[in-house]
Amino acid sequence: MKNLYTIILASILLASCGEQKKNSVESVLESNSLEVIRKKRGELVNEQQTINEQIKLLDEKIKTIDTTKHVPLITTFTAQTEKFEHVLELQGNVTTKNLLVITPEYNGILTKVYVKEGQKVNKGQLLAKIDDGGLSQQLAQLRIQTDLAKTTYERQKRLWDQNIGSEIQFLQAKSTYESQQEVVNQLQQQIAKTSVRAPFTGTIDDVITEQGSVVAAGQTQLMRIVNLDDMYIEVEVPESYVSNVTKGKKVEVNLPVLGKTIDTKIRQASDFINPANRTFKAEIEVPNKDKNIKPNLTARLKINDYTNENAILIPQSVISENADGEQYIYIVTDKDEKGIGVAKRLIIETGKTQGDVIEVLNNLEQGVEIIKEGARSVKDGQSVEVINYKEEGNDDN
Repeated sequence: MKNLYTIILASILLASCGEQKKNSVESVLESNSLEVIRKKRGELVNEQQTINEQIKLLDEKIKTIDTTKHVPLITTFTAQTEKFEHVLELQGNVTTKNLLVITPEYNGILTKVYVKEGQKVNKGQLLAKIDDGGLSQQLAQLRIQTDLAKTTYERQKRLWDQNIGSEIQFLQAKSTYESQQEVVNQLQQQIAKTSVRAPFTGTIDDVITEQGSVVAAGQTQLMRIVNLDDMYIEVEVPESYVSNVTKGKKVEVNLPVLGKTIDTKIRQASDFINPANRTFKAEIEVPNKDKNIKPNLTARLKINDYTNENAILIPQSVISENADGEQYIYIVTDKDEKGIGVAKRLIIETGKTQGDVIEVLNNLEQGVEIIKEGARSVKDGQSVEVINYKEEGNDDN
């Protein structure tokens, strides 16, 4: 519009004096006088300067009157309350308490292995046998001696009950019998260590040591047994979340290798803070009915550590910060039916973020129209024109 006014004005001025200039210039040229020609040229230059100054004044007046030409175009969205569930994203490993590498309790030769890989076993089932080095023969002899000591003791007891014999004979027979029993019990316990039994019900995952090998107590790995029923994920959580990551909180577990997502809960949160890395451990239960979740699988966790039933969320991209460190956004006020309104700066306080949105804690109410596109270019109190408001207003944050 400014350019149109300028062209019209210039045309009027030129048209009004064009004919006179033409005639005047022609007459001056026909005079063939250098002095007259120079004088006329000076007059025309002065007229041109006057016209330029008048055009400038007209342009400035147009700017003050035609404000619509300088109104920036923006888009907006309306602040709405919604449920906000913030999640803490961590990574952990799948494990189980029923995963054990079995080692022997006795030194000797592994004489027999009764199971193979993949075999299901019950708690207490005999898995392997170690040569007892003659302990069974010693036990047989001790039992014979124990039987004799028992018979002697019983006879002495019957006599003593009848007040026959001396008390010392009765007590010696009793002591000998009890000592023999104790020796037999100790030897039986030693022999029991030569039998390797399943500590819990599960599956033999690997037979590590073959039959006929010499094994050492507490050192040689015989086999690995695992039970996939009680699986869980162990994760280290930063201490700053100690009050939010607690037993019962919802967790979304993603197992990338299996392409599987599970909704579960925290079953235990440790009360101990590790001073080395300032974290505490949490256990997340993992249902494993299909038995396809294996120990040491990597899991990605989303732990719900904060929930706000009536939160206002806005894109982080619309937030700016002033020199005092305060965060602010621009909202639209006094909007007319043509979509022309006024941009107003609004200081806000923000909370937790999730993806590209952030929670506004105060000073922003539901229904307020917030500037989205163009938020970085407007100024406080500036007139703005809202475009595509209906489409933008219906979009989610």
